[in-house]
Amino acid sequence: MKKEQYIGIMSGTSLDGIDVVLTEICDDKVVLIEAKSFEYPDVIKQQVLSVSLGQSTDLPKLGKLDNQLGHLYAESVLALLKETGVNKERVTAIGNHGQTVFHQPTGKAPFTIQLGDANIIAARTGITTIADFRRKDIALGGQGAPLVPAFHDALFRSQEFTTVVLNIGGIANISVLSPEQPLLGYDTGPGNLLMDAWCVKHKDLPYDKDAVFALQGSVYTLLLDELLAEPYLTKPSPKSTGRELFNLTWLGKILDKYSCSAEDVQRTLCEYTAQTICNEVKKYDNNSRQRLLVCGGGAKNPLLMERLKALLPLWSVESTESEGIDSQNIEAMAFAWLAYRRMHNLPSNIPQVTGASRLASLGVVYFAD
Repeated sequence: MKKEQYIGIMSGTSLDGIDVVLTEICDDKVVLIEAKSFEYPDVIKQQVLSVSLGQSTDLPKLGKLDNQLGHLYAESVLALLKETGVNKERVTAIGNHGQTVFHQPTGKAPFTIQLGDANIIAARTGITTIADFRRKDIALGGQGAPLVPAFHDALFRSQEFTTVVLNIGGIANISVLSPEQPLLGYDTGPGNLLMDAWCVKHKDLPYDKDAVFALQGSVYTLLLDELLAEPYLTKPSPKSTGRELFNLTWLGKILDKYSCSAEDVQRTLCEYTAQTICNEVKKYDNNSRQRLLVCGGGAKNPLLMERLKALLPLWSVESTESEGIDSQNIEAMAFAWLAYRRMHNLPSNIPQVTGASRLASLGVVYFAD
């Protein structure tokens, strides 16, 4: 197959920005050419948070936000193309995850909503755009998430040892790549979103850079034990979760029972993320060579990485940078790859991961012409 160029766009639950990558793909092999990150304008970030947390809204507000995000994504792509000097005609397609504002994959009417009008992206960039990756999987009885394990499998599988790829965004998810075993993957629970929300509330900062806030506190054991009793954590996979469950309202109901400092809460939330991840990773101990590769914003948190290493003494714990790939770019690269799979009508979901009834090529194609 010939080499093709694809752009991937990712803006995750943590709302830490928009990651855009330019890749070259041939026969499922992905090479990163260029990457850029863009901050969310505060006003749009607050609107997304408002909708995600179930605050009152209406159709005009949702429509406006969908439009604004479409233009924001388009401008991010155009900025990347300008910086690289790449002609849009060389890019086969854009894969855009969109901004998740609600994800409810179970119940009588399962659904997921990602905003960011792909028509606007295609029209402004002149590049065919693929979006709405999750809803077909849900229509087939799946969770619609996580979708990145298939990409992790293509990128990192080894026949020599077990590899677990851990993505720590707002939510943490793992992909389990064991020799001669089927691919597994699911959301373990919160990643950065509770720590970030607590940091915004008490420090007016978007996140706890270098874990400075958390390092001022101590783990509050009673609080941690109650957080660990959350029923989601013991549900079997396939499973996925989001801000609909893990948010400050959920946390506040638990905190009402305790008296502890803001610093102790931040430290405890970091420990909570670390333990919920490691409790799942330990299930795949096989007494042989095993490694944990960490990507996403959480890979930049030194305290979280320290705790993962301490809680997993039998595992080699490194960021994906040890494999030559910046941990911040993995998810955007995944959506470039998913766009490639869609353009070639290749399956991109993994039924044993999402719970879908069958394989499917995910995403809706919005042609530029």
